[in-house]
Amino acid sequence: MDIAVLTFDGFNELDSFVASGILNRMRDAGWNVKITSPSDSVTSMNGVTIQSQQPLEFANDADVVLFGSGVLTRDIAQDSDILSRLKLNPLTQLIGGQCSGTLLMSVLGLLHQVPACTDLTTRPWVVESGITVLDQPFYAEGNIATAGGCLSSTYLAAWVISKLSGRAQAESAIHYVAPVGEKESTVKHCMSVVGTYL
Repeated sequence: MDIAVLTFDGFNELDSFVASGILNRMRDAGWNVKITSPSDSVTSMNGVTIQSQQPLEFANDADVVLFGSGVLTRDIAQDSDILSRLKLNPLTQLIGGQCSGTLLMSVLGLLHQVPACTDLTTRPWVVESGITVLDQPFYAEGNIATAGGCLSSTYLAAWVISKLSGRAQAESAIHYVAPVGEKESTVKHCMSVVGTYL
């Protein structure tokens, strides 16, 4: 199971690393989760530079593609050199976006009138692109999901694991990362948000 966590310059560490960390709980099941970028290295909004694990084209054949967000997403949304490298298919891939990653999904024509979630900063840009934005943290329809807010990456990860490996595996992954003393309540809340769309 190949999973591309799309991570661009200016990326939000919480989006890419939290989703990647939770999804890597499935490594023993053969999941191959990779930070996927248009260049060999990318630098976050807070100045953290990381090496990409896979080039952008890895996403084209991945089973799952997650669009992270960042402070440069509006520029990326207008960069045809980067976007032309992506050839995604929502009929055969699970595709999710978080915060401004939703804008990239819209620009790439992946939402097809599906309402979406995003962060408050990105909301006007997504609306401008013709998409109805919901005032909620997570929404999914078929193979497409979007989330709004930095910590909503938990919902995206739980959705992916539930869709591909079952609810029990998703609950186990969320239980592992949840705060001590709040594990059961965190799992219950997360799955109540995601479960509506499974």
